[in-house]
Amino acid sequence: MSLPTSHPLRPPLDDVVRLARAAAALVMAVYVRDFAVRTKDDASPVTEADECAEALIVAGLRQLDPTIAIVAEEMAARGEVSAATTRFWLVDPLDGTKEFVSRNGEFTVNIALIEDAQPVLGVVAVPARGRLYAGLLGAGAWVEDDAQPGVRRPIAVRPTPAEGLTVVASRSHGDAAALAAFLAGRLVARRLDAGSSLKLCLLAEGQADLYPRLGRTMEWDIAAGHAVLAAAGGTVCTLDGAPLRYGKPGFENPHFVASGATHGLAAGKLQPHP
Repeated sequence: MSLPTSHPLRPPLDDVVRLARAAAALVMAVYVRDFAVRTKDDASPVTEADECAEALIVAGLRQLDPTIAIVAEEMAARGEVSAATTRFWLVDPLDGTKEFVSRNGEFTVNIALIEDAQPVLGVVAVPARGRLYAGLLGAGAWVEDDAQPGVRRPIAVRPTPAEGLTVVASRSHGDAAALAAFLAGRLVARRLDAGSSLKLCLLAEGQADLYPRLGRTMEWDIAAGHAVLAAAGGTVCTLDGAPLRYGKPGFENPHFVASGATHGLAAGKLQPHP
């Protein structure tokens, strides 16, 4: 998927894909050796992989178009970002640092373009799995594997299976009681635990149906995955059924539900069952 020069979304998606791949290579160079883990002020871990990948992505995005503002996780941790504009990049250079540290492979590199509070372009690289997802709102989503370079397989959400929902939950940040309350009364066939923005991509490629996030997340954690899911036909809504918006003060998300198809989860139906 390459954007024509006349497309209003510039710079082109292919350039962002190349940046994500280069960042993924940096991340893997750290992953395969010993590395130090530090703790940030918010008690979350950070490694040199986070910082090196972010530096590469930020420099690349500025070279592509210096007029578009950038909000990136480690920049924000250093107090180097200001309020969001109507058009800006959201970058999480290593989502799932806990998964990275535990070496389970479920970590991602994330780049998203936000326009008018919505993610319109997103790239999610899964370095340890040799996989990359990308999506452009209105033009579809695709996945590419390193085993078949250049082969971009279109992906889309699936209808709800007759046997029930496959629910994906956070491997490292779950609230089992809150999730059980939310799912009570819904037909659930199975549950998958996964790390990072990979959960949103599982919905986008039709491997799961529902991802309730009933805990704290930041905008950069999910924007790229949200863009891929939206391009594949899915949605991300707050618990009152409103579309999740970006550029909020502090860049913190409310609780939300990501859905492959609608699954009957219209406004007013997202609250946990009594």
